[in-house]
Amino acid sequence: MSSERILVVDDEASVRGAVSQVLREDGHQISAVASGEEALAVFRKEPYPLVVSDIRLGSMDGLELLNEIKRIHSDTEVVIMTGHASMDNAITAMRAGAYDYLVKPFEDLQLISNAASRALEKIRLRGENRQLMETLKKQNEDLEHINQFLKDQASRDGLTGLYNHRYFQEAVQNELARSDRHNHPCSLIFMDVDFFKQYNDTHGHMAGDRLLHTLGKILTERLRSCAMVARYGGEEFMMLLPKHPRRERWSWPRRFAGGSRTIPFRGGTRSRTERSPSAWGSSRFHRTAPIGAH
Repeated sequence: MSSERILVVDDEASVRGAVSQVLREDGHQISAVASGEEALAVFRKEPYPLVVSDIRLGSMDGLELLNEIKRIHSDTEVVIMTGHASMDNAITAMRAGAYDYLVKPFEDLQLISNAASRALEKIRLRGENRQLMETLKKQNEDLEHINQFLKDQASRDGLTGLYNHRYFQEAVQNELARSDRHNHPCSLIFMDVDFFKQYNDTHGHMAGDRLLHTLGKILTERLRSCAMVARYGGEEFMMLLPKHPRRERWSWPRRFAGGSRTIPFRGGTRSRTERSPSAWGSSRFHRTAPIGAH
């Protein structure tokens, strides 16, 4: 049995001494006081896991002490000691939150050890259960993070880190429905890298991969935060711009096409833009091919 701190409260020195001796022989650390006021003062400094208290203590009785202890530290267990004539008070104490009661005079001092052991076992089990619940909560949080990571990874392109074709298709359908529902425009931009096969053949596939990765990073950085960029497949990219005003439908592709000339791809770059607008419902679609690689 592990050693625990126990507070013994009784105004009779003989009873206080006997209970303290029994619990001390069981290996526990005992503090003994003669009144409820003393007990409360000691308890406020550092709560005890177990209190063994007489129910009759003078100006502050055991019921008042019990209520104060539970108010200060609800996890503390209290064992009430009572005489035969005050059994009703013992039952009242149990209803108020006492763990158990002992009847004085004690028929067997082992009863004190047994009551304390049961109370301490309850405290131990409650602590283990709480620790287990915290561990399970932490594991569930970790599992949620892992699941979110896996979900995010399943929606991403492995090379560029952009959203993949499948996820983008779902996002487009959702945005179209939202656009129709709220009657606001959205723009869809299609972009591919011209002469990408020639670039791969000239500079190697690793250089081609770096080109696509860099391009994906640049697209993400230059678009609005609410926009979505995806690798549609191969050297093809798609951009979804929610609530993109019709008057600005070509402004971003033109700016990017012009700025793409300065992108330091190996072998140099050139740029051209093609327009092919079409309409579907309330949404405008714009297709552009701004990058040529050599």
